[in-house]
This record gives sequence, C-alpha cells and structure tokens, in this order.
Amino acid sequence: MQEKELKDLICKVLDDKKGIDITVVDLEGLSIVADWFVIVSGRSTTQVKALAGNLEEELSKNYGIEPIRSEGKRDGRWAVVDYGSVVVHVFHEETRRLYSLEQLWSNGQNVWHYGDGQQ
Repeated sequence: MQEKELKDLICKVLDDKKGIDITVVDLEGLSIVADWFVIVSGRSTTQVKALAGNLEEELSKNYGIEPIRSEGKRDGRWAVVDYGSVVVHVFHEETRRLYSLEQLWSNGQNVWHYGDGQQ
C-alpha cells in the first residue's frame, strides 16, 4: 500500500469511529520522521483509547498492517500510532489544544482537514 493510500485509509477508519477534527499534515520534504501526520481528537479518555485501539485492530485484521510502535493508549490523553510513513496522533481535545501540533508543522499550505476535498 502506498503512503497516500495508507493515510487515506487511516482517516477513513478514524472518521468511521467518530474521530473529531481529523487533520492531515503533509511532511514530505519537511521531516525525516514521517511523510504524513494524521491528527484526531476524542472527547474523552475512553474515546481516545477506542480510536487508537480500533485503528490498530482494523488495519491489522483487514489489511495485515501492523504499527511499528504504539504509545500512550493506556492514559487516554495522547496516543501515538506509528505506521512508518504515517504517524497518527490521537489527542484528548484539551491536550490537543495545549500542544497545537498541526501549527508546529504547518508551512501554511501543508495542513488540511479530512473531508474538505484535498488529498
């Protein structure tokens, strides 16, 4: 699966599970960490855990895709699921506002919200 297809699949899985404000950051040429960040919020620690857990389960069971690393699910404030070229950040709404990760990596043209027609 290509990186862009993986990013799109991740966004769809998160959207299907009612993730809030799914934001995509295109990091190609800006970072050696990943090509894409997908950032999503949950309204509660339970939802954060469910979003991260469901993402891992869906990609593993239906596509045979396993994360390289997964951190933070137990606390439910900020979970990171690393798929190599795509790194997913699942935030509790309050924690997301505190860190404003999408603003940190923005160059003004590389950030968009899932579902707004951009790819």
